Amino acid sequence: MTLQELYKNIDGDYDQAIRILRVDKLLKKHIIKLTKSGVVDSLIDAGKDMDPVSLFERAHAVKGVCANLGLVKIADAASEISEEFRPGRSRNMTDEEVKEKIDSIKDIYTHTAEEIREFEKSGN
Repeated sequence: MTLQELYKNIDGDYDQAIRILRVDKLLKKHIIKLTKSGVVDSLIDAGKDMDPVSLFERAHAVKGVCANLGLVKIADAASEISEEFRPGRSRNMTDEEVKEKIDSIKDIYTHTAEEIREFEKSGN
């Protein structure tokens, strides 16, 4: 599987990622690293406690990492959560809506991580 095929399988934006990271070798390194970093898992865990500070910080981190990697769906959903819990802003979503958004991230990430592991096994 090529890097471009991986991005097609995960509905990612390869062009966005390569504009930021510039070369396939670097993009490959960081997309594989995503599954080992725990950054998305930490957001999912923060959703269990609904701690506003943790949710903001972790969602903001996921947004940045995933935007840089061209994982637009995850980045956009994480952005909504980070804006929901940005200090000084009033909330617009219920806790249940936030948890649904996190569940959506979890579902997308699970598929993405599986595909990344398959890509890694393919040796490309």
